[in-house]
Amino acid sequence: MSILEILALLLLGGSVWFLWDGLKVREAANAAMRSACKMEGLLFLDDTVALKSIRPVRDDEGRVQLKRVYAFEYSDTGHTRHKGSIVMVAGRVDALDIGPRSAPEGAILH
Repeated sequence: MSILEILALLLLGGSVWFLWDGLKVREAANAAMRSACKMEGLLFLDDTVALKSIRPVRDDEGRVQLKRVYAFEYSDTGHTRHKGSIVMVAGRVDALDIGPRSAPEGAILH
């Protein structure tokens, strides 16, 4: 095998790993959102998250990990749509943002 063939195989292998890992992390983000929305009594709209950004970051031990930020939409009443985001680092939930929700009509806020 020539060096060019070896590099091509490494590139192909790295691409397959990157796609496979991305699918696993996305499924973990979907599961985390389903659980979070269920606990909060919210509807997880479209039942999926969408990748917003991906970049390398260092974890607490100094290792390089991929940080993926996913966007999603949820509803508190079934008639509204709110945006949220979930941050995944190395397949774990790092942050979850379920943005401010509007109060129901006629509600008294203290």
